[in-house]
Amino acid sequence: MARTQRHLRAQQRVQTLIARDQPLEDTLKAICRIVEAQVPGGIASIMLCDEAQQRLERLYSVSLPQAYCEAIGEVTIGPDNGACGRAAYLRDFVICADLANDPRWVGYHALTARHGLRACWSCPVVGSNQQLLGTFAIYYQRPGEPARSDRRRVIEAAELVSLAVERERNRRALKENEQRYRSMFTYHPDAVFSLDLEGHFTTANAACSSVTGYALKQLIGLHFSKLVESDDRERVAALYRDADKGEAFRYTVTIAHREARSVYLDVTNLPIVVNDRIIGFYGIAKDMTERHRRETELRILQRSVEASINGIIISDARQPNNPIIYVNEAFERITGYRRDEVLGRNGRFLQGNDTDTQAMAQLRQAIAEQREINVTLCNYRKDGTPFWNNLYLAPVRDDEGVVTHFIGIQHDISERKSYEAKLSYHASHDALTGLANRSLFEDHLMHDVLLAQRHGCHLAVLFLDLDDFKPINDSLGHEVGDQVLIQAAQRLADELDPGDTLARFGSDEFVILLPELEREEDAIRLVERLLPCIGRPYRVGEHELYIGASVGIAFLRKELENPVELIQQADMAMYRAKQKGRNAWECFTSDINDEVSERMALRNDLQEAIEAENFELHYQPLLAAQGGQVVGFEALVRWKHPVKGYLSPGLFIPLAEDTGQIGPISEWVLRQACRDMCRLAAKGYGRYRVSVNLSPLQFRRANFLSNLQQALLETGLSPDCLELELTEGILMSDTAAAVETLHRLRDMGVEVSIDDFGTGFSSLSYLKQLPIGKIKIDRSFVRDVTVNRHDSAIVQGIISMAHHLGLLVVAEGIEEAAQRDFLAAHGCDVFQGFFFARPMPLEKLKAYLTQRGAVPGQGDSLSIPLDGEALTAGAQSWPDDNH
Repeated sequence: MARTQRHLRAQQRVQTLIARDQPLEDTLKAICRIVEAQVPGGIASIMLCDEAQQRLERLYSVSLPQAYCEAIGEVTIGPDNGACGRAAYLRDFVICADLANDPRWVGYHALTARHGLRACWSCPVVGSNQQLLGTFAIYYQRPGEPARSDRRRVIEAAELVSLAVERERNRRALKENEQRYRSMFTYHPDAVFSLDLEGHFTTANAACSSVTGYALKQLIGLHFSKLVESDDRERVAALYRDADKGEAFRYTVTIAHREARSVYLDVTNLPIVVNDRIIGFYGIAKDMTERHRRETELRILQRSVEASINGIIISDARQPNNPIIYVNEAFERITGYRRDEVLGRNGRFLQGNDTDTQAMAQLRQAIAEQREINVTLCNYRKDGTPFWNNLYLAPVRDDEGVVTHFIGIQHDISERKSYEAKLSYHASHDALTGLANRSLFEDHLMHDVLLAQRHGCHLAVLFLDLDDFKPINDSLGHEVGDQVLIQAAQRLADELDPGDTLARFGSDEFVILLPELEREEDAIRLVERLLPCIGRPYRVGEHELYIGASVGIAFLRKELENPVELIQQADMAMYRAKQKGRNAWECFTSDINDEVSERMALRNDLQEAIEAENFELHYQPLLAAQGGQVVGFEALVRWKHPVKGYLSPGLFIPLAEDTGQIGPISEWVLRQACRDMCRLAAKGYGRYRVSVNLSPLQFRRANFLSNLQQALLETGLSPDCLELELTEGILMSDTAAAVETLHRLRDMGVEVSIDDFGTGFSSLSYLKQLPIGKIKIDRSFVRDVTVNRHDSAIVQGIISMAHHLGLLVVAEGIEEAAQRDFLAAHGCDVFQGFFFARPMPLEKLKAYLTQRGAVPGQGDSLSIPLDGEALTAGAQSWPDDNH
C-alpha cells in the first residue's frame, strides 16, 4: 500500500508538472525517476521521434551513462534497429532479453557491453490521434524478460510521456498560431481591427491609426459609427442590424479622417466565434480613396463620352492597322453601325468612291507623324447614304510620351435629306427602329392575304407588346427606352425569314406578318423562340435591363371579311395573354371576341351610367355588440342596368378600376352618402356615421383631400359623421405618403378604418403608426369562425391585437347567431351582416330605423338593445358584397 501511494503521489506530481506547462525535459526525467523507483535495477529512457516520424532523435534519461546517450545519438525507425527502433516501427511492445546475442542490436553489442547493459524492453509512445511520438524503454544490467507488472509500469509510463509530449506540442502550436496572428494583425498593410457586438473598437493595428488619423489609444472603446460620415451612418447601422451575425458581410463606407478629409473604405466584417458563441467582429478595411476617385473620374468621363452628341472613336496605335477599340452611341447613331460591327476594324471602312483622296492623304500623313489633324471627309453610313464628317483626330500619349491610341471626334455636318425623301420614308417606316409602320404593314397584309386566299396557304399575324417597358421610360428616360426598342426590334428581325414583315405600331407594340406558313404550328414555334429572345438582358450604357413580351396570334380563316381584322384579333389575343400573367402567348378564338365585345359594351353602359349618375346607394347598418344600438351604416353602391337589371358590384367595380371609371363613381358615392346622412339628421332620425369604401385611385390623387373637404362643405355633413374604409393594399404602396394623408384626415376629424383586415399584407410595424380608429375583420374569417379552429384563432388574435392598440373591431358578414355569440364572447365591438340587416336604400333605411325605435324628431341618438333577429329590408344584396 505504501509503494502504491508513493507511486500515485509521484504520478500526481508529474501530472502537475504537465498541467503547469513546466519544461518538457523536466517532466520526462521525472517520469523516468518514477519508473526507476518502482523497478529495482531498471534504467528508464525516453526517445522522441522527428516530425517526419522517420527517426528517434532526442533521448532523455537520468541514469543512462552520458557516453552511451551520446553514442546512441539518433535511431532510425525500422524492424531491425534495436528495441526502440523496432517498437516505434511495429507500434508494439518489444522485448530484447539478451542484448549481447540479439541480432537486432548488431553494431551496438560492444557499446552495450561496455556500459553493462544486458536487456532492454521498449514500448511505443502514441498520441491521442494515433500519431507516433516516441518510445519509452527500460534497460537492465542482467538478461531477462519483464513480468506482467513490469510491462504494465512501462505502458503506464508511456502514457504519461504521451500526455506530456502532446501538451508541449499543443502549447507550442498555440504559441506559434498566436505569433502568426499577431504578425498578420500588426504588419497587415490594411486597417485590421475588432469590434464588440455593440460596435466599439476592442483592438486596432497601426494601419487603423494611419487610415483614421486617430492614435490607437483614442480608437479603443470608440464606437465605429463615430467615424462614419453622416450620409452613410444610417446605411451602415442598418447593415449591422440586419446582418446575420454568423456570416461575414462586406460594404463600402466613407469615414471622416481626423484631418478633416474623407476616406473611402472597403470593409469586410468577420464574426469572432468563441466556444460556439459570437462575441464580436473582426474588420479589415482597405483604403480605396484614390481608387474610388479614379473610378469616379473614369465613370464621369465615360458617361460624358457616351452622352456626347458627336461620334467618338478610339483606335489602338500599338497594333497594326490601328483597329477601333471603342465607339460611343453617337457614332452608332451617326453611322448606323452597331458597336460590335465596328470593333477591330480600321476607320477607313466608312470611306467610299466619293471620299476626297487628298483629304485622306492628309489624314494618313498625320497618323504617320502622330500629330493632330482636322479634316472634312465624305463618309458613308451602314445603309449606304453619305454624310459629311468633320473629323478631329488627336494622339494619346502615355507617361513616357509614346503614342498608344488615337481619339477621333465625328461631327455630322451634312445637310439633311431632302424633304421629299424624308416624307416618303417616314410615310412608310418607323423613325426610331426603321421598321415598317402601320400603313406599310397594312399594305403588305392586304397583298399577302389575297395571295394566301388564292393559293390556299396559311397566314398569321402576331401582335407583340413588351411587358414592363413603361417603367424603363419613366425611370431611366426615353433615350434608354429607345435603345431597348431598337435592340428588341433587331432581335425580332433576326428571328424572321426574309419574306416576313415586321412593323412597329407605336410605343412598345410590334406586329409581325407571316405570309408563307406550311402549318399553323410554325407560327407558334416562332413565338416560343421570340419570347426567350426578347427576355434576354438589354445592355444600354451602364444599365442592364430586363423585359418580357405578350403575344397574340391570329390565323387567316375563311370567314374573314377584312384583312385588317387580323390585327384586331391578334391584339385581343395579346390582351388575353397579358391577363394570363404576361410573357405568354394566346391564339385568337371566337370566345375572346365575345368577351371583349361584352366588356366593351359594359364599359360603355357604365360610362353612360356615370354621366347620368344612374347609381343607387344602399346602406347596411352597423350595430354595437353591447346594447345592440345602431352606430352607423356602410354605404354600398348599386347599379341597375337598363336591360340586365341589378348587376353585382363584383362585376362592374373591377371593370371600373381597370378603366379608371372608379374615380367618378367614388366621387358620386361620397357626396351622395354625405347628402343622405344629412337628410336623416334633418328628418330627426339621428346623427350617424356613414362608412364609404375608398378606391386606391381616389386615395392617391393629389387633389383627394381638397375634394373631400369640398364634398363635406357642399353637403354640410360634419367630418366626424364620415368614415373612410381603406384596404390594406392602399397602405402598402408608398406607405409614407399614405400615412401622411391619414394624419391629415384625422386632423380634419374624418375617421378611417381598415377594411378586409387579414387578407392583405398587413405590417404590424405600420399598423401601430396608423391614425385609424377601427379595423374590419374580413368576412372570410367570420364565415367559419365557429367551425374552423384556425379562423377562430385568427379572429381572437385580431380582436386582442386591435384592443391593445386602442382600436375598435368590426366583424362583417355575420349570418348566424352562433357567429354573433362567438364574436360577442371574444370582445368584438361592432357587428355587421345579413343576420342583423341587409343593405337597403335610404327610404327603407328610414323604415328600419323607425322599426328599431327611432322616432323622427325625437333626438339625435339611438339606443336600441340587440334583439338577435335577422332583420331584412328587401333590398337586393350579394354575399360577397364589399362595394
